[in-house]
Amino acid sequence: MLFFTQCFGAVLDLIHFRFQHYQAKRVVSSAGQLVCVVSPTQNLKNGSEQSATPEESSQRTSTQHHHDEMVYDPQLTFCTCPLYTCRWEGHLEVVVSHLTKNHKISILQGTEVVFLATDMDLPAPVDWIITHSCLGHHFLLVLRKEEKYQGYPQFFASMMLIGTPAQAENFNYKLELSRNRRRLTWESTPRSVLDCVDSVMTDGDCLVLNASVAQLFSDNGSLAIGIAITASRFCAGESEM
Repeated sequence: MLFFTQCFGAVLDLIHFRFQHYQAKRVVSSAGQLVCVVSPTQNLKNGSEQSATPEESSQRTSTQHHHDEMVYDPQLTFCTCPLYTCRWEGHLEVVVSHLTKNHKISILQGTEVVFLATDMDLPAPVDWIITHSCLGHHFLLVLRKEEKYQGYPQFFASMMLIGTPAQAENFNYKLELSRNRRRLTWESTPRSVLDCVDSVMTDGDCLVLNASVAQLFSDNGSLAIGIAITASRFCAGESEM
């Protein structure tokens, strides 16, 4: 395990070096590690809420309450894309298709990959998003830059299963930052997209970085996050049987 951690950290350092002036391709391979170069997207949902009139905010709040009441319906769910106020609703099984076709979110495959977010210095709010496919399931990785307090931007990184809360309990994930002999790791069980990305980040149940810490791990405005997803022992045992 120690050898794997050291190698994984070395890979991230190598990626920072190789991508110092490289942003041309979206998915490449570095030292045998699959890397997805992700460009930021303006978070129109959060931006529109900040400039909304009291009447519009009240209507959105009413809609969100309706969303919270309906989201746990096993037969129906709302759009899980955190970028837009999307009125789409459908079965959980077709959420991935909706995200990729309607919101152009890319799918990255593999249990161990590197998420390389570019243009980290852009003003908040911005999001970096990919769909991650592995172990027979799809996960949604969201990195968000947001100002909880004016003038103090923070970064929030969350991995969510596109599935039910019960299914999410069958997996574990690790997010790792490594640069200049520094290493920062977050390990947890993914939340279900039915829990709502915004709520997860508001609760702080994710990797949270302030601007100064993010700067320590960034290189030329890019931040590499190593991702590893594993099945829980119970789930792995069932698969073997």
